[in-house]
Amino acid sequence: MSAIKRKDKSAIWWLVAVLLHPKMTLLTKRDWRNATRVNIDSGIIFAGNHISWFDPFPVAHFMWANNRPPIYLGKESVFKVKVIGSLLRALDQIPVKRNTEDAASALGVAVERVNAGEAVVIYPEGTITRDPALWPMKGKTGAIRLALLTGAPLIPFAQWGAQEVIPPYQLKLKLFPRKTMKINVGEPIDLSKYQGKPITDDMLAIATDELMQQIADLLGELRNETAPTKRESLSQWLAKKDQA
Repeated sequence: MSAIKRKDKSAIWWLVAVLLHPKMTLLTKRDWRNATRVNIDSGIIFAGNHISWFDPFPVAHFMWANNRPPIYLGKESVFKVKVIGSLLRALDQIPVKRNTEDAASALGVAVERVNAGEAVVIYPEGTITRDPALWPMKGKTGAIRLALLTGAPLIPFAQWGAQEVIPPYQLKLKLFPRKTMKINVGEPIDLSKYQGKPITDDMLAIATDELMQQIADLLGELRNETAPTKRESLSQWLAKKDQA
């Protein structure tokens, strides 16, 4: 199926774009690298790091500007918020009941969307990183599962800058002075060595670690730092916090 682009979207998409796109252009600066890598004529899976409650906005800005309207997998709790939830559903975003059996149904919807030509955005960590230096944590396996089930390109990306607008896990908005939203897009992940083989937990874990390292390395390029090669899971970070 050919890629679904802006011209294919409904009036509600264009209304939201008219409202938000100029504001993002006005209120933020941009450092977008390798943007042409999302210009693939098929559905894609766009997987990156999560650093702030604000960061879906610069990612959506980037995707819309590059003719790939984004479909997010998001926490179901956000969809329960009045007005916001209705708007997200009108925009075909996908609610996920995390850590439940129903999470598999969200993956099934994502498979349909990717096969239809959509650009599905996933944060493999499942939540904002708890790493004090904001490096990616260990990822969940959904992005790899989705790529193997669809055969669609799995494109890693890293972002930096949104945490200066809204710091992680804080309700503080700092729009001025204008912050630079940095996005660095990698080459599609080569999953050929896994395709056609049984999808096991071990295989998913190994492939997900490879994906998270690619994301970390892309983030290192944005930060001019060497990315760590070891990551801890959310539960490990929370356990450390409880012990502190």
